Amino acid sequence: MNHDFNQEALELHAKGHGKIETGLKVPLTTREDLSRAYSPGVGKVVQEIARDPSLAREYTLKRNTVAIVSDGSAILGLGNLGALAAIPVMEGKAAILKSFAGVDAFPICLDTQDAEEIIKAVKQLAPVFGAVNLEDIAAPKCFEIEERLRRELSIPVMHDDQWGTATVVLGGLINALKVTGRGEGKDVKIVINGVGSAGVAIARILLAYGFGNILFCDSKGIIHANREELTKEKLELISKSTLKGFEGTLAQAVSGADVFIGVSKAGALTKEMAESMNSESIVFALANPIPEILPEVAYEAGVGVIATGRSDYPNQLNNSLIFPGLFKGMLENNIKQFEIEMFTKAALALASHVQDLKKDSILPNMFDKELVAVIARSVE
Repeated sequence: MNHDFNQEALELHAKGHGKIETGLKVPLTTREDLSRAYSPGVGKVVQEIARDPSLAREYTLKRNTVAIVSDGSAILGLGNLGALAAIPVMEGKAAILKSFAGVDAFPICLDTQDAEEIIKAVKQLAPVFGAVNLEDIAAPKCFEIEERLRRELSIPVMHDDQWGTATVVLGGLINALKVTGRGEGKDVKIVINGVGSAGVAIARILLAYGFGNILFCDSKGIIHANREELTKEKLELISKSTLKGFEGTLAQAVSGADVFIGVSKAGALTKEMAESMNSESIVFALANPIPEILPEVAYEAGVGVIATGRSDYPNQLNNSLIFPGLFKGMLENNIKQFEIEMFTKAALALASHVQDLKKDSILPNMFDKELVAVIARSVE
């Protein structure tokens, strides 16, 4: 059956007026039920939490609830469409957390795109929640927002566009290197095209894992120290790479490369560029909805492993493989904050969970019922 998913999505959202709703954990059918759940009994719970704030995790929804926060400035691949347009995506993330991990979540779409106001709002909302998932906030302000909130809050904060993507990429790359005969392959030449929120986090996790031979490209070509107006993130990344002094175009960067990771725009990697890469090359073309190169074109160019962000091709690199398990593990274990080592451990767990490793199957199926528990255990 051929599906028009755009039309079906509109019908689905209209039918239920969205995808999530609140529910009750306790009965409210008698006067006694109300007395225990609300007045007068709830007063004792209030007093206990006031006496010992850590009891909020025991007596309220805080223990298992995530705030999914966006300002709508970078929604999917659609751009800056604002807070109202961000609701369906944030609601979808909440639905995935509930369905896959049993974690409650609520969309918080803020009607401001000022970094300081976002930070202030999240800090003011934080008492209700056990963790914060930042989503669809544009670079470069997303880096400052996440960094500040991690430092200033006592609950874990993760920008999923950064670290969910980066963790899945590392897990997929570990397995792609194996199936193309490169083993651990930490000496491979990698090109990352696109140095926004996802690109920076991908670069950081690869560098932390031990990959050093990385060229970074943006719309102007290879990023190098002689370029003007480089962000502090770009300066940080090129300072840590062993491939220094290179200048030129993306085409020049990918020539002789083993790995291309694209978080940029449709069609950025041409067939000719892919043909110039090393034998059995690895291409992660993650632009959505149209990748940097279509898989059929990549295979014609001799690419060994191709992955995209799309569900209609093999090897879908989807954040949903990671973030439900990460948040479940953080909440259950009362871990105070995310660290990059947690993401690398989760990537290793993700890679190791693939039962039948093949070139068109480098990652688990997101409907694997064991996956959330595997990822959650990795952050204990």
